[in-house]
Order: sequence, then structure tokens, then C-alpha cells
Amino acid sequence: MESNNHEVTNEELARMVAKGFEGVPTKQEMNARFDEVSDRFDKIDKRLEHIEKFLLEDHRRRIEKLEEQVKELRDALAMK
Repeated sequence: MESNNHEVTNEELARMVAKGFEGVPTKQEMNARFDEVSDRFDKIDKRLEHIEKFLLEDHRRRIEKLEEQVKELRDALAMK
């Protein structure tokens, strides 16, 4: 049975470690990606705000219209 006790030199170890980090993004690349994600979330937040304002305004108008119709019905029933 052969022994695999091969001493690894510092240079070989450095190559192995470097190879292990291949394809790992740099800090600057990660920061750029986080900035992109942050920008996208900002855009989504703005869109959601717009939708929320639109829905609230629409609901307000509809409620006011219903209140007016209820008032008209009450007035009509009070006359009889």
C-alpha cells in the first residue's frame, strides 16, 4: 500500500487556495450588485407607493359617492 504523505509546499498551497477562490466575485463586484438590487427595490417602492395612492384615492371617491347615494335615499324615504 502506497503512502500519500506528500508534503505540500507553500507555493502549492497558495495555488490550491487561489483555485478555490476562482469565480468568487470581488468586494467591488458584490457592492455593485448590491447597488443594483438597491436601485431596483427603490423603483419597486416608488411603484407600490403610486399604486397605493391610486387605490386609496379611488376608494375615497367611491365611498364619497356611496355616502351621497345613501343620503339621497334617506332624503327620498323621509319625504314619503
